[in-house]
Amino acid sequence: MKPPPPPSSSSSGGGVLRKSRGLSPYLFILLAFILFVTILYGEDFSCFFGGQFDSNYHQLHQTFSSSSSSSTTKKKGDNQKLAFALTGEEEGDRKLGGGGGVGNCDVFSGRWVWDDVARPLYEESECPYIQPQLTCQEHGRPDKDYQHWRWQPHDCSLPSFNATLMLESLRGKRMMFVGDSLNRGQYVSMICLLHSIIPENSKSMETFGSLTVFTAKDYNATIEFYWAPFLLESNSDDAVVHRIADRVVRKGSINKHGKHWKGVDIMVFNTYLWWMTGLEFKILQGSFEDKEKDVVELPTEEAYRMAMKSMLRWVKKNMDPDKTRVFFTSMSPSHGKSIEWGGDENGNCYNETKMIDDVTYWGSDSRKSILSVIGQVFGNSKVPITFLNITQLSSYRKDAHTSIYKKQWTPLTDEQLANPVSYADCVHWCLPGLQDTWNELLYSKLFYP
Repeated sequence: MKPPPPPSSSSSGGGVLRKSRGLSPYLFILLAFILFVTILYGEDFSCFFGGQFDSNYHQLHQTFSSSSSSSTTKKKGDNQKLAFALTGEEEGDRKLGGGGGVGNCDVFSGRWVWDDVARPLYEESECPYIQPQLTCQEHGRPDKDYQHWRWQPHDCSLPSFNATLMLESLRGKRMMFVGDSLNRGQYVSMICLLHSIIPENSKSMETFGSLTVFTAKDYNATIEFYWAPFLLESNSDDAVVHRIADRVVRKGSINKHGKHWKGVDIMVFNTYLWWMTGLEFKILQGSFEDKEKDVVELPTEEAYRMAMKSMLRWVKKNMDPDKTRVFFTSMSPSHGKSIEWGGDENGNCYNETKMIDDVTYWGSDSRKSILSVIGQVFGNSKVPITFLNITQLSSYRKDAHTSIYKKQWTPLTDEQLANPVSYADCVHWCLPGLQDTWNELLYSKLFYP
């Protein structure tokens, strides 16, 4: 399903032409020109005229649920399966409960259910690849309830994550996560879900600048993470030193990073958080090497649209839809204002151990205008890409952030220690935890699209 059409439509255009009969040729030309411009720039007009597209989350949700697979279906045809998708015969006994399987339901619409039998999927202490920023138990978190919630779609059940199937499917192949630290968290979660069935001497992890590579030697497979918080070239591209307040992104520069992505078989993109510096964003026209830099400021939504279009062009040029799969993960919500869920006006995720039970909750840090841009760009594209719509289901999980239970890279002041809210991390997520669910959703879309 495509996003709702712009306000101007072919039917209204036909009316203009019919009414123009008998008018002066000059007026006819003017009306025809207006019609032409409306059609040519319809996408932009739809932004200006309103937000049919982003009037509420559920409309967005339905749009993404359809558009995430519609272009792929058109591309492949009814009798051809997507790369990595299991056929009925290959599924064997892996039949899914409720609604006939994942393919017949929206896996992103559901509820969290308590599961103290099958959750967590691994223990924090058993996965040495988790960065100290995400090891909440090691850093003193007293509760473990956040580890025991399982996502249950309304109309089906997610397939159990099968590490052997995943690794066999990756044999001789590359899987890569590209984006920011939240995508890196999902990357590490994936490794934690897989590494326990790989012998100790048959796996390794190495970092080369922006690229981190986990190798499963017996499978000749790699799972990789590439740091590119904007996907395009920026002044925040150093994988270690990148905390720059005055962020600048270079227009049309995706190949700066994209040259390192070629040859990947499964690609998982994300980009959002680093764009959220205000209502406008600085875009470099030219090169970072230029002595006099040509920098313009665009509305953040338009700057983000530029990045989305660049990403899709790169995918179209470099990813073979017959052999590869591409995913895009939606924005990861933060929980920096507890007043938004009925809490203290000065609070945040610190000391939160229960999830939000309001099914309509949507935090102000998750901009619907950005979701609208994604929907418009993806909906108008025939590039096969699967949208992982994790925003709403993650919005309920104010309990799952690292908060104060993480490695602090600089000593805390007495003032901070006296007020834990001041240094609580309400952006990143403890592992094991929420991001394992993101990978279960990715797994279901990879094998059961």
